[in-house]
Amino acid sequence: MTKPKLDDVCQVRCFNTDLVAQVCDELPGDEILEDAHVLLSALADKSRLKIVYALGDGRELCVCDVASMLGVKVAVASHHLRKLRDLKILKYRNDGKLAYYSLKDQRVSDILNSVLKQIAR
Repeated sequence: MTKPKLDDVCQVRCFNTDLVAQVCDELPGDEILEDAHVLLSALADKSRLKIVYALGDGRELCVCDVASMLGVKVAVASHHLRKLRDLKILKYRNDGKLAYYSLKDQRVSDILNSVLKQIAR
């Protein structure tokens, strides 16, 4: 562990009581923060980011489509899709021998697009 520099830490112990109280009052509840943590953790993988992006605008892809898009084996694509489904980000439906995936909530795509726009600035 690196030792902090003196210029990047407070040199005396104090805090703004009113500001800290205001921030604490404004913090979302633990359940909301946990849901945000789950979503952001799920998107902390480049392949899963690509999947969420690809499923934006109401698109639906089968596992083979996702594997082709990612350039990976079907088993790898299926693993990512299952993880996103288990986290309640994706939903799926079977059509004969094919499994199709889509976003459960379009707002996830909106969040990703907002982040990408910020980064592209």
